[in-house]
Amino acid sequence: MERLQFISHGHTAEEQLEGIKLVLDAGCKWVQFRWKSASLNKILKIGTEVKSLTEAYGAKLLINDHIKAAQELDADGLHLGLDDGSIPEARKILGVKKIIGGTANTLKHVQQRLDEGVDYVGLGPLRFTVTKEKLSPILGFEGYTDICSKLTSGQVPIYAIGGVNAEDIPQLLECGVYGVAVSSALLDDPNSSIKNFNRKLYEAAKNSR
Repeated sequence: MERLQFISHGHTAEEQLEGIKLVLDAGCKWVQFRWKSASLNKILKIGTEVKSLTEAYGAKLLINDHIKAAQELDADGLHLGLDDGSIPEARKILGVKKIIGGTANTLKHVQQRLDEGVDYVGLGPLRFTVTKEKLSPILGFEGYTDICSKLTSGQVPIYAIGGVNAEDIPQLLECGVYGVAVSSALLDDPNSSIKNFNRKLYEAAKNSR
């Protein structure tokens, strides 16, 4: 599984598509299409364009929250927030071959996600971020260390989310995190940012073996 996931950001279709195209151009191989304020119809309409883009670039596409959209678009998978739907229901609808991830903020949440059969957990936030309106309590590095230390190694990949920068990666991997899911951190200079994130992710992972 790729260690770097881009979470799309934007209030309009144009902003969403522009950001996704920028990171794909720069080599990102995993996109989560997240547009909280959009209707299902709009998600399906723009999602069709996003799916065409990710296919053209050989990247994986996850849909945020909308099980129906993930099914109709035949996306590679789905990501569900804590209050955004049932993982078991999503698995039943999408099947075992699709990637299903879930958000967590506490050890209890992580264990719940594992029991539900997720393929990865998005754990966070690391710190304050302006890209999410309803922010869960901040974990900090101490929170990641505490939670990851209580999990069985290799159960499922844990991705750090929420305010993550490239400079955080070595310490996050030491905490037990597998990868990161980021949004605005990739958009200012996608070419440089994605190379930097991937270099740090894979070098740090290699050195930690």
